[in-house]
Amino acid sequence: MFSALLASIIERHDYPVCDDSAAAAHAAQHEFTVLLFAGDADRLMESDDVAVIFPEIIKAFGGKISPVVVARESERILQRKYRFSAFPALVFLKRGEYLGTIARVKDWAEYIHDISNILVRAPSEPPPFKLPGQLNNGADEHHHQNHEHE
Repeated sequence: MFSALLASIIERHDYPVCDDSAAAAHAAQHEFTVLLFAGDADRLMESDDVAVIFPEIIKAFGGKISPVVVARESERILQRKYRFSAFPALVFLKRGEYLGTIARVKDWAEYIHDISNILVRAPSEPPPFKLPGQLNNGADEHHHQNHEHE
């Protein structure tokens, strides 16, 4: 179940709520898609914060990004696919292919900057999955793996 706040936002904006297969089908039909992984609002204070920011992000990018709210029962399936470690998360896709992830709450300027950079990337594989506590707090820019012997 979604929080009451997120449920009202979904209803007000008529956002599609998709399971893993419906999310893939939706994303394949749009140039840019953002998947909202709200996570458990009872455990994560940031969940409702990102829910409130979500429509503002869609508006800020002039409808260029098609919104999808991931069904709670499909969050873990898609989390494994896109390999992010923290909820809530926004996963950006281009024609269904991975562009990038923003996890947890950021300030508005960071959202605009990071999303603008993500949207101009070439699609790629998601970054290697990191366990909590590994390098860079889950940031996907730098991977320090076995480079000391190269």
